[in-house]
Amino acid sequence: MHFETRALQATRTHDTQTSAVATPIYLSTTFERNEENLLPNGFIYSRTANPNRDALEKACAALEGGEVAVAFASGQAATTTLLQCLRPHDHVLIPDDAYFGTPAILQAHFDHWGLTCTKVDMTDLEAVSAAFQANTKLVWVETPSNPLLKIADLQAIAQLARAHNARCVCDNTWATPVLQRPLEHGFDAVMHATTKYFGGHSDLLGGCLVFKQNGELAQRARQLQQLGGAVPSAFDCWLLLRGIKTLALRVRQQSANAAQLAAFLATHPRVERVNYPGLESHVGYEIAQRQMEMAGAMLSFQLKDGAAAALLVKSKVQLFIRATSLGGVESLIEHRATAEGPLSTTPPNLLRVSVGLEHPNDLIADLAQALG
Repeated sequence: MHFETRALQATRTHDTQTSAVATPIYLSTTFERNEENLLPNGFIYSRTANPNRDALEKACAALEGGEVAVAFASGQAATTTLLQCLRPHDHVLIPDDAYFGTPAILQAHFDHWGLTCTKVDMTDLEAVSAAFQANTKLVWVETPSNPLLKIADLQAIAQLARAHNARCVCDNTWATPVLQRPLEHGFDAVMHATTKYFGGHSDLLGGCLVFKQNGELAQRARQLQQLGGAVPSAFDCWLLLRGIKTLALRVRQQSANAAQLAAFLATHPRVERVNYPGLESHVGYEIAQRQMEMAGAMLSFQLKDGAAAALLVKSKVQLFIRATSLGGVESLIEHRATAEGPLSTTPPNLLRVSVGLEHPNDLIADLAQALG
């Protein structure tokens, strides 16, 4: 079954009471018991389960090819929960280029808890292999990475993790299962900030974990979700289910638009470097061709004249919206080092772009006038 069909089938629900085609929203926080004090439909309280969340989790699992998914109120809640599944004194390998919130939560909170981590260039397999320790229990991968769009070899890293008896998890937010499915390359789990492409309209927060098998790790995450309560609302789950229906169409068109923008920027005299795995000049191009269907809708570029030039370009755009986040239908641009704050390791001359659904010629014209 093709992805577009699977997305629609996975988000379809059957309302036996009214035969409604659109999914109802179940806002109730509690559910009635019958005369025998039983729960006829299995729902007791919306922190532990809700019909909309159940439908969303089944859809996310189906799209990634996993046995089970666990939904959360944000991507960071999903990441934090997965880390809480580990034990004190365990060790985690994380990318040297990644969403800044991932190492931040490890270093600001889990370090005091006794969970240690090592940053490593996930594109350097020798470095990854050398970074394993006797207590390494998890390899966290992000590909394409944020904001430099490094490409990690999923199959090779999965093999290394198995050889060291460690789990491997991929933040697949940027690629989405439309373009890349890490579970098919040997990964144990996938994380999504569903705020981004799954929602697609910049109007909700959400996250999810998808597990290849409904084993101990998945069951531990489920327990933490239900006890901790960092769950998405019924309405946000409903919005996500609606977003998933058009996920493939949006991601493919946004990716096609991004490829055109990347090609334009690669030839501009003021641009020092374009970070986009769809360009043949990208160091990870061949790997991306092998494990991604398209190169995605995210790119970043660096200006030859430094941070001041980058900030000036950002200030002059007219169609691009100057805002943090990504994956929505509108194109966004940001000076990533500013967004990350004083501890940022992002090059100060870098601008990160989330390409939307505007016509690519209009977006190119906007960047052209901003670059001067």
